[in-house]
Amino acid sequence: MSTTKTLALWVAYGTNGVVGSIRHDDEGYTVVMAGSDAATGTYPTLESAKGALHSHMTPGSAWPMFREH
Repeated sequence: MSTTKTLALWVAYGTNGVVGSIRHDDEGYTVVMAGSDAATGTYPTLESAKGALHSHMTPGSAWPMFREH
């Protein structure tokens, strides 16, 4: 049995509230959209994860504000 330690967490806020989160762990940066139980994907850098999260938002959405928690 192995465990994964979360190193950092960013929450993404759109105009109507939370739209998703990015968790950094040993595997990379994992994107989970708000309301979803499954991860969208894991990316090698924070910038690529932010771009992926934005690409899964409604077309035409403004870039979300990311806050580290």
